[in-house]
Amino acid sequence: MKEFFSHHSAHILPSYIHASDCCCVFRGQCGGSTMTCPRCLLQLQTLGLLGRSAARCVGLLRTPSSGQPSEPQVLRHFHPSPGSAKSRSVPAEFDRESHKKRNKSLITHDDLFEQVAQEAKTKAMFNKVVDIFTKRDIRRRGHVEFIYAALRKMPEFGVERDLTVYNKLLDVFPKEVFVPRNFIQRMFNHYPRQQECAVQLLEQMENYGIMPNMTTKVLLVQIFGEKSHPMRKYQRIMYWFPKFKHINPFPIPQKLPEDPVDLARFCLNRIANDLDAKVTVYQMACTEVTESGEEVTLPYIVGIQSPSQMELLTKHNPSRPVFVEGPFPLWLRKKCVYYYILRADPPLPNEKVEEPYDPERCLDYPLQLDFDLGRDLGDDESFDVEDLDEGPVFAICMTNQGDEATLNQWISGLQQSNPVLGQVPTLFRLDAGPQELDMLADIKSCHNHRPESELLKEDWLPEEEPEVMGDEELRRSQRMK
Repeated sequence: MKEFFSHHSAHILPSYIHASDCCCVFRGQCGGSTMTCPRCLLQLQTLGLLGRSAARCVGLLRTPSSGQPSEPQVLRHFHPSPGSAKSRSVPAEFDRESHKKRNKSLITHDDLFEQVAQEAKTKAMFNKVVDIFTKRDIRRRGHVEFIYAALRKMPEFGVERDLTVYNKLLDVFPKEVFVPRNFIQRMFNHYPRQQECAVQLLEQMENYGIMPNMTTKVLLVQIFGEKSHPMRKYQRIMYWFPKFKHINPFPIPQKLPEDPVDLARFCLNRIANDLDAKVTVYQMACTEVTESGEEVTLPYIVGIQSPSQMELLTKHNPSRPVFVEGPFPLWLRKKCVYYYILRADPPLPNEKVEEPYDPERCLDYPLQLDFDLGRDLGDDESFDVEDLDEGPVFAICMTNQGDEATLNQWISGLQQSNPVLGQVPTLFRLDAGPQELDMLADIKSCHNHRPESELLKEDWLPEEEPEVMGDEELRRSQRMK
């Protein structure tokens, strides 16, 4: 045994030799039987070469025939590798339960907002819910689901345009946990779920036109570091927002007037785009009681007309009628208003009178070129402009009730400043007004919510089925088959 150990010491010195290989190594020295291998292993154990692996092999290979007292064999559990655990298929029931647990987190966060804000949904209540979540757990477990739920609830609480609330939601993320430590983590999108959540928060700020500040940048650096996707999104917003902030020559305020008359004034000034145009309120909305005791609600009528439009109306041929057309929709952010116009047909070719251009009418863009630049005979000196004459517009008005009686009051009010309207016939070309459009929408919704049996009867089943098919139809059907 000593000779064998001295001869094979170089091969058995490493500590990673398993006890299962011991029997094959010592088979030549122990007479070809594996029953004597435990003795050799015990000797090696005393030398301290195999350690615990030899003792385990001895316990497993010891039998009553080896000459030593038998001991009960100890069954040890096998520990599989992580790779084998991943390859196992998960039953569908457990997969459904795990999916329910994931969705349950979102439901609980929504319930938290509803429970806290039972009385009123305000900014203070929203901040209170965020404080409750941050103080509940130091590790901020479930912060991604909470932020997604908070982003959905922001329009309900009226804080979708508040920068301080967005910074408060960013503060929910744990600090200095998701910062990449080396270039490999930066390259492989370190903590992608948390970064996508922060990018979604910045995208919602971008959709509502909210520009981040220095507090937003400091929070993003503390949470994700300087080289991260949320930080790049922040840099893009800070680059493009100042360029487009004041690019609109006709800006719309964030809060529109609540009074319908003030809103009509704002819309008409925006449509006319003439500083000399004058807005006139012909009638205010009010409720009157008739002699019979009935209450009659009068609509408001607000109109606008410029001096140039009044001049065009005085030059209009009294034998040709004017038309009242509408309603035409106008969208201002989330509000839709309707307006009506007073216009005429374009003049006939023989009635057109070319007026000389006024050289001082527009100094930036001259309407006529009188100087010669030495052009060739083949050059065309005329302007290539496609003229589409739609007829002059004499006045514009807005009202909440677009029937013919209401618009007649508007025309009678215009006659005070435009006496020509008393001699010109007025025709009405009215489409479905706002109230009629609402009624049509209600009828359509009722039609969509009819019972299923009614739909099958009226829409899907034919009225009459032909009993006898002709020869041509029979051949056609067979050819189709």
